[in-house]
Amino acid sequence: MSLDYLDFEKPIAELEEKIVELQRASSSSNLDLEQEISLLRQRNHESTKAIFSKLGSWQITQLARHPRRPYTQDYIQRIVTDFQELHGDRMFADDPAIITGLGTIKGRNVAIIGHQKGRDTRERTRRNFGMPRPEGYRKAQRVMRLAARFQLPVVTLIDTPGAYPGVDAEERGQSEAIASSLEVMTTIKTPIVSVVIGEGGSGGALAIGVCDKLMMLEYSTYSVISPEGCASILWKSAAKATDAAEAMGVTTKQLSRLGLVDEVIKEPLGGAHRDYDGVSEAIENAITRSLDELCDVSHEVLMDRRYQRLTGFGKFELKN
Repeated sequence: MSLDYLDFEKPIAELEEKIVELQRASSSSNLDLEQEISLLRQRNHESTKAIFSKLGSWQITQLARHPRRPYTQDYIQRIVTDFQELHGDRMFADDPAIITGLGTIKGRNVAIIGHQKGRDTRERTRRNFGMPRPEGYRKAQRVMRLAARFQLPVVTLIDTPGAYPGVDAEERGQSEAIASSLEVMTTIKTPIVSVVIGEGGSGGALAIGVCDKLMMLEYSTYSVISPEGCASILWKSAAKATDAAEAMGVTTKQLSRLGLVDEVIKEPLGGAHRDYDGVSEAIENAITRSLDELCDVSHEVLMDRRYQRLTGFGKFELKN
């Protein structure tokens, strides 16, 4: 699988290319190059560690959008057994930008809701690049209510640039659909765990992100608007996206400092796209720990904690 190296990964790409060349030479001749290959692997590991230890906000944003990054379906295949997908909002249509269904995570029955982007042009078009329309959010609400009725915890996987802003979406009540999702998630009496697996963009992400515990993958982002959108508003140029990403505080480190994220899930060295199984196991363990904790409390305590969590965000000062 091609890793589609980002600009800041060029030193890593060069070393890995040399390793492949030596492996090819070793297999096609009688030369024993294992020692040289081992040394290059060590250099590559150290180089990768050094580069990823000092990533800026814009570089992390690029990683969150990486075309090879695992999507919701990839995680469902690895951590959810007996998954049964549920389609349609029972009002207008099915929205492939959001996947919903029922399944089992480590023996616990759950409802799963997640954004889904596409790998190739055809799938990206069908999934609308992971940008849901109103029917996507109404489908999610239907599954949330179903989960509450049968006392199933809800797990949401967030990965979207934002809700689709097209005319057809606005005609069908995009803002109302998002607002209704927020209302449903604040009122259903069942545990909700959310994981930002890539981009957490604007209301499109928040519509399935009101939860009892919010977790983020190490190289994911969460913000009210994309860096390009922010730059276009403040500086009248999307070219200032790098500055905007830094100023907005979109990364796990900055969001954790503000108390907006409950847990950061470590990614494999080099990012989630380098080890699907490893990052899936980390997410599975984090979800299981959270559900074990949340499912042990009464509905009254759960709702009170959710209320306190949401109202505890942000601080302000009154000045004369």
